[in-house]
Amino acid sequence: MQHLITTDDFSIEQINNILQDAARFKNNGNPPALLRDKLLFTLFFENSTRTRSSFEVAAKKLGAAVVHLDPSKSSTAKGETIEDTFANLGAMAPDGVIIRHASNEIPQTLADMDMAPIINAGAGNYAHPTQALLDLFTLQEHFGSLEGKRIAIVGDIANSRVASSAISLLPRFGVEVNLVAPTPFMPADTKLAKYDKIEDVIDKVDVIMSLRAQLERHKTPIFEDYGTYASHYCITPQVMDNRNIIIIHPGPVMRNIDISDEVLSDAKCKVLTQVTNGVFVRMAILKMLLLDS
Repeated sequence: MQHLITTDDFSIEQINNILQDAARFKNNGNPPALLRDKLLFTLFFENSTRTRSSFEVAAKKLGAAVVHLDPSKSSTAKGETIEDTFANLGAMAPDGVIIRHASNEIPQTLADMDMAPIINAGAGNYAHPTQALLDLFTLQEHFGSLEGKRIAIVGDIANSRVASSAISLLPRFGVEVNLVAPTPFMPADTKLAKYDKIEDVIDKVDVIMSLRAQLERHKTPIFEDYGTYASHYCITPQVMDNRNIIIIHPGPVMRNIDISDEVLSDAKCKVLTQVTNGVFVRMAILKMLLLDS
């Protein structure tokens, strides 16, 4: 039984198979109902629009049945441990469980129970593997080979599970990762190149990954308000200055704080392409875990 807790759970060969399947799903129209006999549970302990709906669309495109479980109405709200909740769900014999949780450890804890394949749909600040894989697909679709390409990840990197997964995955495919943030927003244990200002690295990169500003996560204020943050880290036409750099963002985008309206409407901004590609990549992931493993 294979799980997806981090992208390290997949070999390069498996990831390449996912990318190839995603491309086939995208290019060939309606796929066969490969998962028509499969049952999936989604269990989101944190709010989600893109990831939850993307998984549900992906599963239904492949013919799977999907049951969404609302944790606020589950027995965990009555004091039952999540392990006991999962044991009861496992007793219903699902073919996979897709979970998002504020704790870094919970997806692996449930995977260790070995009752059903677990897909991590975002855990704490630790990992968001399907986002990393769809970002990889989007970059590969745009550039072809990624060997030697350079990306700047901009924003609250220390609190970002998206950044954590990108930092782990992208170098495996030849991408050089640079980090742009004030010191309190930087991960402390990284050996990657770090910059305080985007202007110091923008002429060296092919891609900017903007992250959602999460000032509320910091006990000690770093900026007076989001406007002050935006004056340093918002991706604007002035920052871009007609450079041939593509922009990605995991969403939700805080307009004119993370990325300006003008840049969001630019063809070099791939935010909606990421959303589109997310469905096909998650279809490929479900196929691998439920059929190919």
